[in-house]
Amino acid sequence: MYVLILIIGIFMFSSAYENLSLRKPTWQSSSHDASVSGPEKAVDGSKTDLSYSGHKCSVSADKRMNATWWVNLTDIVSIHDIVIYYRTDKESWGPSNGYTSRFMGFYVYISNTTNREDGHLCFHDTNYTTATIPTVANITCPFYGQYVIYYNERPVRDSYTTGHSTYAFSELCEVEVYGCLSPRRYGSDCSKVCPENCKEYCHIESGNCLLCSTGYRGDRCEQECDSGFHGESCSLTCGHCKWNKECNPINGTCLNGCAEGYEREFCNKSMVKHKL
Repeated sequence: MYVLILIIGIFMFSSAYENLSLRKPTWQSSSHDASVSGPEKAVDGSKTDLSYSGHKCSVSADKRMNATWWVNLTDIVSIHDIVIYYRTDKESWGPSNGYTSRFMGFYVYISNTTNREDGHLCFHDTNYTTATIPTVANITCPFYGQYVIYYNERPVRDSYTTGHSTYAFSELCEVEVYGCLSPRRYGSDCSKVCPENCKEYCHIESGNCLLCSTGYRGDRCEQECDSGFHGESCSLTCGHCKWNKECNPINGTCLNGCAEGYEREFCNKSMVKHKL
């Protein structure tokens, strides 16, 4: 589950995690002027001037029904939170600022590809108005991936909340992605190593395994499979083992051979020949 912390006005954010998006490769579906508002502007480390005139913001083209921006973190990393600084053009934020309606309805995904539909949805704004949408959003989304994708769209009129702009925009002055460079690390300073039986990744805060290696179970994959089970997450049942004994929790082979009437390595093949 995601948690969204919304702060209106000047937002000072500090984290023990590293900003993994700084000066990383970026892309956006369109640019208002690629020479001054290209996608790389959103990861240049500058967030003091949230205006187009400052040439520090990524701004998409006009009159588009959808807008996509992504940053390539260049490897699969463990993400804790994502901070987005939206364009204000130095005007007071709220209903009188025309950019609030452009920010509304946005999505944020974490993905291992550039396709948002392959990824994990961290946040989708479905409730905010021009009076409540923030200029800076901090989205807590403990997950792992290589791409953070910002997406907005304007479907058929009246199918979304009143107050949205007619067209979709991506006007990002800075996007910061905080987390650990290695998905095998966790803790507030990324100093802890995931439990050895985790399959690939663990939760960046708790260290609990997202999946267990074959033959193990539990939050931290510290327990072998119960008797009679084996495989990934102990989801497979043993075959017909001799004396109803357990099988190898990793590969499923019966440790004492097969029960009478069964054969093969996993003791799951009956030796009884059925009459035609």
